Amino acid sequence: MEYDDPRAVALRARMDVEMGARYHTPGVPMDPAVQAVLTLDPAEVSATVLVIADGAGAGVPIAHAALRMLRGEWEVKRVIVDGGQRGLGVGRALMNELERIVREEAPGAPRMILQTGDRQPDAVALYTRLGYTPIPIYEPYIRAIPNSLCFELRLD
Repeated sequence: MEYDDPRAVALRARMDVEMGARYHTPGVPMDPAVQAVLTLDPAEVSATVLVIADGAGAGVPIAHAALRMLRGEWEVKRVIVDGGQRGLGVGRALMNELERIVREEAPGAPRMILQTGDRQPDAVALYTRLGYTPIPIYEPYIRAIPNSLCFELRLD
């Protein structure tokens, strides 16, 4: 699956709207430093996973995540599960697929890391249930998004 697949682009756009409602004051532009660290260069993406629901043959995208290498570590990026699909195991399946990809592509990789926000308790709950544990905020988020919550999943 390509990162620029139109279904993936549409799902990430819905994610941006949801995160905007959670984090940004209407009428106030996003801090350029925040925008910079949240922007993912498609050339950095190692893998993209898109979960499609086949209900009535519609092929509706319901979940998305990507992997990138960040300073030699596998970082999970742009995780979203459609609001109507949360709590049904879709997020677990999505994250398990990312783990499978890393284990296959990089046997012996010690961990996967991710950053989320302090206004995403649903995401934190998912990551915790899957065995991710809190770690200190890492670059590039330390200065730009100091209220980040960062996690690792040990693979070794």
